[in-house]
Amino acid sequence: MTPQPNPQAGAAVKAADRAHVFHSWSAQDLIDPLAVAGAEGSYFWDYEGKRYLDFTSGLVFANIGYQHPKVVAAIQEQAASMTTFAPAFAVEARSEAARLVAERTPGDLDKIFFTNGGAEANENAIRMARLHTGRPKVLSAYRSYHGATSTAINLTGDPRRWPNDNGGAGVVHFWAPFLYRSPFHSDSEAQECERALQHLEDTIAFEGPATIAGLILETIPGTAGIMTPPAGYLAGVREICDRYGIVFILDEVMAGFGRTGKWFAAEHFGVTPDLMTFAKGVNSGYVPLGGVAISAEIAETFARRPYPGGLTYSGHPLACAAAVATINVMEEEGIVEQAAAIGENVIGPGLRELASRHPSVGDVRGTGVFWALELVRDRETREPLVPYNAAGEANAPMAAFGAAAKARGLWPFVNMNRTHVVPPCNVSEAEVKEGLAVLDEALSVADEHTV
Repeated sequence: MTPQPNPQAGAAVKAADRAHVFHSWSAQDLIDPLAVAGAEGSYFWDYEGKRYLDFTSGLVFANIGYQHPKVVAAIQEQAASMTTFAPAFAVEARSEAARLVAERTPGDLDKIFFTNGGAEANENAIRMARLHTGRPKVLSAYRSYHGATSTAINLTGDPRRWPNDNGGAGVVHFWAPFLYRSPFHSDSEAQECERALQHLEDTIAFEGPATIAGLILETIPGTAGIMTPPAGYLAGVREICDRYGIVFILDEVMAGFGRTGKWFAAEHFGVTPDLMTFAKGVNSGYVPLGGVAISAEIAETFARRPYPGGLTYSGHPLACAAAVATINVMEEEGIVEQAAAIGENVIGPGLRELASRHPSVGDVRGTGVFWALELVRDRETREPLVPYNAAGEANAPMAAFGAAAKARGLWPFVNMNRTHVVPPCNVSEAEVKEGLAVLDEALSVADEHTV
């Protein structure tokens, strides 16, 4: 689609937004949201007719890009036959979506509880773990994000938790492995894995194993920095959880449905959790949907005991129809395989080549269409380009980098001292190279702040 400029319409959209929309995670008077006129594939555009290559996939959810015609048609068809229905009934779209998800989850995760998004999925997974074990506490990693609802925000390990932390949520945080900024002073991935597992063992011992209901990890953390765990770590966590009767929960809200070049990131590690949460890519974010995939053992807990949880829109027909169409499109078009190939052959090599020329790039990491560049002031000391949780003037170098990318037609995913490269799973090689060329120019702006 060719963007058609319409500044007057854009001004009206912007005025209504500023007058009435309350935005998340924002000081309302300090933001200036872009008025978006349309989107298609890997691009969106504003009312001035300027087009942006979206290296954020929205909020890392548009896994098949915007406006895929087959998914749009499926939503329209479902709306024509049944727009909505209560969750207590068996509905074709809901049943088929559950079947398709269960076919792709690892192991015996064959029961699907649908939610409206990822935060609610994590809320319910924690509730299931506590009810299944009869224990109160939950372990979660620093450098994590699990959602903005009450329990989910307390699980989260980034600064968004701080103003929401009530201190009584029963969440205990621990350090997961991350060699580039190792809290364990490791000098190899193997050592980082060993020390991180010992730290987890120690945390459990001092908290009391019999008090811990569950342990939740993002299989590959997303917003916190796309840190792929070292070989053996998740298997080690699985063994520890088994030994102490702790429910092991993997959060695949961001990493799932092709993002890492597998249907679920757990496939990379050969690990099956007791509960797995998902959302975002399950239907490319076209209609809100999330869920919990449940093991046979935990499902049996609620076979004759009512599960005390539910949502009015659980398994909403429009959302489920979008999920069915999305999963089928991903199969028909080989999108999961495409994500793996473009990550290995284009994104990874391209980012490493940029790192070789830009002193502001301290680390490149990722897989599939799930990558991060760690930007630093000094490669030797690994001092971040901006301080942790920087704002205002302290964040000026990252703000300048982001502005340079946007000015050149690339919408970047910027968080703290990182930029993430997370385009749709079906992004083309030409589109990736277009984005890398813009990143090359924007990184020159970041280079100006290095020592």
